[in-house]
Amino acid sequence: MPTGGPSSAPPLVVVPGMLCDASLWSDVTFPEGYWVHHVALTKPDIGAMAEDLLSSVSGPFVAVGLSLGAIVAFEALRRAPERFRGLCVMSTNAGAPRPEQYAAWRAMDGLIADGRFADVVEQTLPGMFPGPRPPGGPAERYRRMAYAVGPESARAQLAAQASRREATGVLRTVRCPSVVLSGERDALCPPDFHRVIAGAVPGARLDEVPGAGHLLPWDRPSAVSAALRDLLARVRKTPPARTPVCVAPPAV
Repeated sequence: MPTGGPSSAPPLVVVPGMLCDASLWSDVTFPEGYWVHHVALTKPDIGAMAEDLLSSVSGPFVAVGLSLGAIVAFEALRRAPERFRGLCVMSTNAGAPRPEQYAAWRAMDGLIADGRFADVVEQTLPGMFPGPRPPGGPAERYRRMAYAVGPESARAQLAAQASRREATGVLRTVRCPSVVLSGERDALCPPDFHRVIAGAVPGARLDEVPGAGHLLPWDRPSAVSAALRDLLARVRKTPPARTPVCVAPPAV
């Protein structure tokens, strides 16, 4: 659902990661004057998820995505680059799935099918948080969020992960202000992944957040909030990219 007030500014389309929902962004301060639309990841295909993103608003928008949510934004870029006024991605990977990832996703799906969703949630915890996880801390918050997403959506997300494509080539076509955020201690998507992304996107700003892990909006909400303020300031100063018009040659 959108939050904020009506404005001539482009809306923000915000997409969470796997086993995450809109509560992932609850500590982030979104700039005033922007509608914020949260997209849930419930389809078993990256293309279908990208269509959900694109259909969540009409016209141009600014995409904000973490992990799987950023991968969905990459696929939306492939389909409708002219609608992007800005792009903010974090804790993600533009590469194609690796064999060991396919195997891990199949194993997780099998556990969920056997009624062991809680085991899958526990398996994902080490990748979410660097260092110790004291009882009742962020790990318990993550568990509550993952259980709210639930096993059915989790299986759809695993299937979608396996359907994603390498996106570096698509990123070279971006023509809007962009920022790439990386947690210095992100074990799932380390800083090197984000250097590749920022190197592919023309003019992208890269911000490596010291000491942060995978869930940047929880680890460092002030850094995410500041990055969004900076990005939207640049969006306001940047006229929309003109879409090339194909003109048919005169009849002979």
